[in-house]
Amino acid sequence: MTDKRNENKKLYITTTLPYVNAEPHIGHAMEFIRADVIARFSRYKGMDVFFNTGTDEHGQKIYEGAEKEELTPQEYTNKYSDRFRDFLRLANISNDGFLRTTEERHIRAAQKTWITCFEKGDIYKAKQKIYYCVGCEMEKTESELVDGKCPDHPNRELEIREEENYFFRFSKYENALLALYDRGLVLPGSKQNEIRQFVKGGLHDFSVSRLQSKMPWGVPVPGDEEHVMYVWFDALNSYISTLGYGSDDESKFDEFWQNGTVVQYCGKDNNKAQSAIWQAMLLSAGIKNTDTIVINGHIISGGQKMSKSIGNVISPFEIIDIYSPLTDYPEEVLRFMMCHEVSTFEDSDITLKSIADAYSGYLQNGIGNQVNRILKLSNTYLTTDDIASILTTVETKPLDAEFVELLNTFRINEAIHIVTSKVKALDEYIQSTAPFGLVKSEETREQGKEIIRESLLRLADIGHHLYFFMPRTAMDIYNSIKTNTMPEKPMFNRA
Repeated sequence: MTDKRNENKKLYITTTLPYVNAEPHIGHAMEFIRADVIARFSRYKGMDVFFNTGTDEHGQKIYEGAEKEELTPQEYTNKYSDRFRDFLRLANISNDGFLRTTEERHIRAAQKTWITCFEKGDIYKAKQKIYYCVGCEMEKTESELVDGKCPDHPNRELEIREEENYFFRFSKYENALLALYDRGLVLPGSKQNEIRQFVKGGLHDFSVSRLQSKMPWGVPVPGDEEHVMYVWFDALNSYISTLGYGSDDESKFDEFWQNGTVVQYCGKDNNKAQSAIWQAMLLSAGIKNTDTIVINGHIISGGQKMSKSIGNVISPFEIIDIYSPLTDYPEEVLRFMMCHEVSTFEDSDITLKSIADAYSGYLQNGIGNQVNRILKLSNTYLTTDDIASILTTVETKPLDAEFVELLNTFRINEAIHIVTSKVKALDEYIQSTAPFGLVKSEETREQGKEIIRESLLRLADIGHHLYFFMPRTAMDIYNSIKTNTMPEKPMFNRA
């Protein structure tokens, strides 16, 4: 079932690397799962895929968090990085790489980029006053502030710093960045227009180092032991350090980044860092720019931003725990929600009730019910030859053209809605034709059996399209059809 049109092409896809100052949250889950959908779809098309994720582990927030928990920064980052690894396994994420920014291979890569940019004259030492938001781990210009505060962290006072640091010549790359946006770097278009307006407003050089005496938890600046790298300059290099950039063997970096198609996923609060800062760093270092940056909206709950103080935070681990008693595939409930119930590019409101409603409507009474009902009929009335013919048909049938186009353009939410539309159409077909009645009469049995064959073929087609979003469910559907047996337990109603 492989589309050979893209065989031998290379795709590199990466999520942002979550900052390990807290447990994985539902926004992380959304990003991991969506990148996983595209990675699985691209492998299906015959592409050679390297799918990366990992954890971002330097910076002031990490240093402060470690002190608060009375741990060393390394102990602190080990603890939370392991939780992200746990989640990736639990959610069946098919990543090929996992990069921690405290690894030696990453430190070498970040230092190589620094040296390259420094030798080009794009890193220089100067004394300037800056406004710094520890919440963002990022400098803020006055135009970005609302009432003198960071709009994303209004409860955290900005730090005003005036010290001699190294600066990056961000201002040098305004025209080059605008050219990248002209060729369509960022999705959706609204976020590309947003970053274009930011760059058009004028770029300011930004600090790329911190005094080691004040904040020691970072990558050492090459040739200057008094400074460590600013966390963003360090962390953004993770996308290439995972491929061996800066090592003795850069063949994988050349293969997947320099000569492949590069896709990055991120949240909308990362637009500036991914679409402007990182792209300017790549230009300075003489490295190919990213091909596509896909920007997700945020998940809110009950009309409000998720907050521990409000009590509306939903943990991805919590969702999996809730549905574990009901199904052998609790992680696929989470995967379904992040694809079907969350908009591709806009903010979406998710609550435990909306998850329960979607589970009941689409999984328990939708896909799960169809599998049980159709397999019961096929097991009773269809032959081995019938099953072989159905499998041959679905295995040689291409995916729907509209579905393929939607995934090719990262519109995951719209693509999975095609699948649930197929489920609805199949339900209507069975209700209108009523094969369970026809097969009881000798006169109409063949007519009923033909409807069962068509129903089973449609079910196999649903599983074919569902695989990228819910791989375990899809494979269970396929194997149940292949053996012409009902699952031992109802798929989404085990309790």
